[in-house]
Amino acid sequence: MSGAPEIYQLKVRLLGISPMIWRRVLVPSSITLRELHGVLQVAMGWEGIHLFLFDVYAARYGSFELHVADPDVPLQQFGFRKNERFSYIYDMGDHWEHEIRIEAINPPPKKSHPTCTGGSGACPPEDCGGPHGYLERRDEADGYDAWRDMGVMVDFLEDVVAADAPERPVSDFLSDDVEAAMGRMIARKPFVEGKFLRGAVNKRFRAGDHRDLMHQQMW
Repeated sequence: MSGAPEIYQLKVRLLGISPMIWRRVLVPSSITLRELHGVLQVAMGWEGIHLFLFDVYAARYGSFELHVADPDVPLQQFGFRKNERFSYIYDMGDHWEHEIRIEAINPPPKKSHPTCTGGSGACPPEDCGGPHGYLERRDEADGYDAWRDMGVMVDFLEDVVAADAPERPVSDFLSDDVEAAMGRMIARKPFVEGKFLRGAVNKRFRAGDHRDLMHQQMW
């Protein structure tokens, strides 16, 4: 495998969020910034529906609409050394900024890449207002109003059980208050659930999802 590209071990950290949301990925040094964009979309859990921007050594590369340099440039061209950093911003409105650190530069591998080897924290939902909006919604999802809605749902279920009328549809017992509480609970779901599943990320890599997400998805 003489001449095969080295492997960069990258630690990707989403800034402005605590507890930390991060991923560790292995990519070949020959990967371009555009291809890395697709890898990061899959690794983090984004949907590829917004513009992106890399800042490397004070030069900017990214989506055509941003009038910056073409991202079809390989990482190896930058001559990165261990522990050097660059940034990746996804969604110019919500401004999700990621710090990318070169944790290690490894010899050419025997298996294919990219690969995710670690991480923590679920990706925030798209279009939720950036780090500030996400943290506000996350706090609200575990706050007083959320617990009050849960109480409404408990009362509703108790009423259904007490009626002892299995032939009646549950919808007969719904009130406007219950339906409103249910709607709010569903809206909170993305802000309270969320395990990072490394296996699911690698399954998507094997399926080639990162190649699709190199390009902005027009929904």
